[in-house]
This record gives sequence, structure tokens and C-alpha cells, in this order.
Amino acid sequence: MEKRTIYLWIIAVFTFMVLMIVTPAVPQSQEYHNFADQRQFLGISNMLNVVSNIPFLVIGLVGLVLCHYGNNFKLSLQGEVWGWTCFYIGVAAVGFGSSYYHLQPNDTTLVWDRLPMTIAFTSLVAIFIMERIDEKKGTASIIPLILAGIISILYWRFFDDLRPYAVVQFVPCIALPMMAILLPPMYTHSTYWLWAAAFYLLAKIQEAEDKPIYELTHHVVSGHTLKHLSAALVPVFLTLMLAKRTIETERVSLLIVWRSSWTKVKKDEIGAQSCEYYVVPNQE
Repeated sequence: MEKRTIYLWIIAVFTFMVLMIVTPAVPQSQEYHNFADQRQFLGISNMLNVVSNIPFLVIGLVGLVLCHYGNNFKLSLQGEVWGWTCFYIGVAAVGFGSSYYHLQPNDTTLVWDRLPMTIAFTSLVAIFIMERIDEKKGTASIIPLILAGIISILYWRFFDDLRPYAVVQFVPCIALPMMAILLPPMYTHSTYWLWAAAFYLLAKIQEAEDKPIYELTHHVVSGHTLKHLSAALVPVFLTLMLAKRTIETERVSLLIVWRSSWTKVKKDEIGAQSCEYYVVPNQE
């Protein structure tokens, strides 16, 4: 391992330890389990919050098949196959884990909701490292990152402290879009990463506004149910990206592409204005 990498890991661990020391513990609020829509249909408690997890199961299984049958995604690196396999396993498991949690919401069942989500998050981080930084480092990081996610869940469950889990969940939400914009991609269709991030952000907003959305829709659908549907679009966009993308011949970051496009637009506007200025009207 390079000295620079070792130093970065030391800094990251040290920063995390300092934050754990100087910040107070964040216990799991029991109000979290009090969802707006608790209606029962066909003998199923909280039915809409349960069945709205089915898309996770479907897209997770579809992704697994496409990863391993006929190389539909044209994955060129073995580490990518492992990373995307872990991601789709996590997505499919969300369909089971989140449904199980919503049948009887409490801290014990919440573990099985958060665990597969954490596997999916950490797998994406490893995939991004492979694509944008270094293949070997990304491949080597798959297991450590997944283990870090699992440990964060166990820490919360045994010590009732959400801080490590919050780091595992929210740091990728910030880091991945930034990396998608700033770092040159290995493949085309990088904007799909940003669409996925946008729908995840929408899902978090809907989750936070669970009860207001339920009231706004006159008790038709709650924010949490919509949250499941929006979050399920994240793996949908990533699957579309995998199906469409090819090797990028010119590895240029999205930021540079956007700057070039903006500069071209401004030049075209200036050129058009100059042409209008120099037009001399015909005189009879």
C-alpha cells in the first residue's frame, strides 16, 4: 500500500475518532417507527409501506441476472462483477428486510431494514473507487467497506448510537455525486449517477415529510411509501447506466464537459450578437 493511501486512512480514522469523542451519542428515536400510514389491508399491517418494497426485490434480481448471464453489462473488471453483485444483493435484500420491518416496526426489525441498505451503499463506494481512482484499491475495499457498514449497524444496536451508521449512510450521498462530477469516468453515461443521487435525495425528503404528504394527499399515500418508490429508482437508473454505457475514449470529468459546453454557448451568443450588430440595412 502506498504511503499516501496509508496517510489518508490514518487521517480518516483519526477524524472519525475525534468526532466520536467531541459529539454526543445519537439514540434511535422511537417516534421514527410511528409512520403516518398504518392502515391494514388483506390482513397485512402497514400494507402500503410493506408492498412498496417489491420494486427493490424486482430490480435487485434483474440486476443480478444481467450481471452474470451473458455479460449484458459488459463488465471488464473482475472487481466490478463482485462490486455490482454485492450491490444488487443488497438491493434485493432491501425488498425482504424493509418489508419485514414495516410489518412490525421496532428497533429489532429495523436492523434487517438497514443492513441490506448499508451493503448496497458501501458496495457503490467500492465500485466508484474502482472506476474513478484505482481498480486494485477499489476491489480490495469491497469487503472492508461492507464490514464497516455491518459494524456501524451492530454499534447502533448494542450502544443505541446512530453516529457511525449516519457516517456510513450520508458520506456516500455527498461523496459519490461529487466524485461523479469532479473525477474523470472510465465509462460513458456518467450523468446517470447524478439522476440516481437526485432520486435518493427526493426519497429522503419524502421520508422526512411522511405525515404532511399523507395529509396533503388526503390519506391516499404517505411520504414513506413514496420514499420507497423514489429510492427504488436509484438502482433502476444505475441499471440503465450499466446497460447503455461503453468505455470512455476521452476521460474528461463532467465538470470540464459542463464548462466547455457553457463556454461554447457563451461564444455562440456573443457571435450571434456581433452578427446582428454588423448587419447593415439595405438602402433603396
